Amino acid sequence: MKNTYFDLIEQTYYFPQEGFDLRDGYLTFHGISLKYLIEKYGTPFKLTYLPRINDQIRKARNLFNREIRANNYNGRYYFCYCTKCCHFHHVISTALKEKVQLETSSAFDIDLIQQLYHKGELDKSTIIIHNGYKTDEYITKIVKSINDGFENSIVVLDSKTELWRLTEEVKNGPVNVGIRMAIDEESQSAYYTSRLGIRSNEIMNFYKSEIEGNEKVQLKMLHFFIDSGIQDSLYYWGEFQKALKIYIELKKICPTLNSLNLGGGFPFRSHLGFEYDYEYMIKEIVKNIKDACAKEKVDDPDIFTEFGKYTVGESGAIIFSVLEKKQQNDAELWYIIDNSLMNTIPDAWSIHEKFILLPINKWDNEYTRVNIGGISCDHSDYYNSEDFNQQILLPKFSLNEKEPLYLGFFHTGAYQDSISGYGGIKHCLIPSPKHVVVDRDEKGNYVDYVFRSEQTVHEMLNILGYIPPPTPTPMPKSASTKKLK
Repeated sequence: MKNTYFDLIEQTYYFPQEGFDLRDGYLTFHGISLKYLIEKYGTPFKLTYLPRINDQIRKARNLFNREIRANNYNGRYYFCYCTKCCHFHHVISTALKEKVQLETSSAFDIDLIQQLYHKGELDKSTIIIHNGYKTDEYITKIVKSINDGFENSIVVLDSKTELWRLTEEVKNGPVNVGIRMAIDEESQSAYYTSRLGIRSNEIMNFYKSEIEGNEKVQLKMLHFFIDSGIQDSLYYWGEFQKALKIYIELKKICPTLNSLNLGGGFPFRSHLGFEYDYEYMIKEIVKNIKDACAKEKVDDPDIFTEFGKYTVGESGAIIFSVLEKKQQNDAELWYIIDNSLMNTIPDAWSIHEKFILLPINKWDNEYTRVNIGGISCDHSDYYNSEDFNQQILLPKFSLNEKEPLYLGFFHTGAYQDSISGYGGIKHCLIPSPKHVVVDRDEKGNYVDYVFRSEQTVHEMLNILGYIPPPTPTPMPKSASTKKLK
C-alpha cells in the first residue's frame, strides 16, 4: 500500500478546500496555477493575490450589516484597514476600492494618506483613525491634515499627555478625539495591564477634567484592543463588557460620543484545519451592544473594526525550491530551501506564528517527516512546527529527479515585509525575493506582473555605504543663485 502525500492530506483535512486545489498534480492557489508562475518567474518569489482582499472585506461587512438589520440596530458599521499591516500601494489601493476607512499608527502614515489623496484614491470624507503613540511630528502632521480638510479624522488618545500636546497644535477646533482604554492582559502575559491606552478607572475623570468643556476637542470614540484578537473566550468577553460599560457611562454625559471601536482583529486561516464561526461572533457582538444600550436608554453607537491580518493575510504566499536534503541523524531529515526563512517569514521565527505549508508538486510521492532550513548561517533559520506533532510531513523526493520539490508558505500577507524590512539589509545579505502580484481584469481573467525584482547586490552595497549615492545634478547656470543675507 502506497501512502502518498495526497492520501495524508485527504484523510486529515477536508480537501480540496477554499483557496487550495490540485490541477494535473500541481497545487493551485485561488485558482492560480503555481506551476505557471514558477516556470515564468523562477523561485523564490513572494505572491500577492489582490482579489482575496476584496473578498475578506465584503464578507465582514456583509455579516455585520446583516446583524445590524436583524437586531434593528440604529448605528452603522465601518470597516477600517490598518495600514501598518501591509503598506504596499497595491494592497491599500485594493482595499480602498471597497470604500474602507483607514487607520494610521505613525507620522509617515500621514504622508501615505496624502499620496493616496493626490492619486485620487481616497477623498477627504474618508474616516481616518489615528492610533499609535503620538510623537510631536505625528501630532503636527495630523493637525495639518485636519486643517487641510480631513475633518473626519479621529485622534485616538493613547495617553493623557497626547491631549495636552494636541491642543497646543490645534488653532481652530474642535478636533475629533477618541480614548483608548488600557486592557488587562491575559494571565500568561509578562505584565498585568497594557502599556497602550488610559487606565479604565481613570477614563471618566479624564473626560470630565480635560475634555468636557474643552473647545479644541470633542470626544467621538471609545477604543479598546485585544492583542489575541476577537475570540469566543471569557477573557475577550470580559474586556468587551468592561469597554461597553464605560462607553455607556460616558455617553450619558457626552452627547458627541457616538462610536465604539472593537478591540482586536478577526483571525485568519493559519492551517488547513482552521475553524472560526465569524457569523456567530458578529451576531453576539451586535446583540450585546444593542441589549446593553437599550437597557440603559442610550443610542446605539457606530461600530468600528480595525482589521489588518484578516484583511490581507490570506492574500499572500511565498514559494521556494528545495535545494538539498540532508539526513543529519537517524531521526532528523532537513530540506534546505533557496532563501532564508528568518528574512521572508520573520513571524514564524520571532513569535512562532503558524502558516499553511504545502508542497506545490509531488503529491503522489510517499511522505516523510522533515525539518525545513534556510540558507543563512543562523541556527534559528528553520521551520519545523505544524499540526502534525510539531513536525512537518512532506513528500519524499530524490535530488536526481528532473523537477525539484517546490514548497509554498501560504497566508503570509500580513506584517512579514514590514518586520523583515522590505528592500533593506537582510541577514547574511540574502536578497529579498521578487514580488509577484496577481489580480483579475474586468473580464475575470488572471493578470500577473512583477511588482519588484529580486534585490540586487548594488542595492545592498549602496545602503551599506560601499557604493556612493548618485552625484546630485548641478544647478543650471541660469537658475537664481542669490545669496541669503
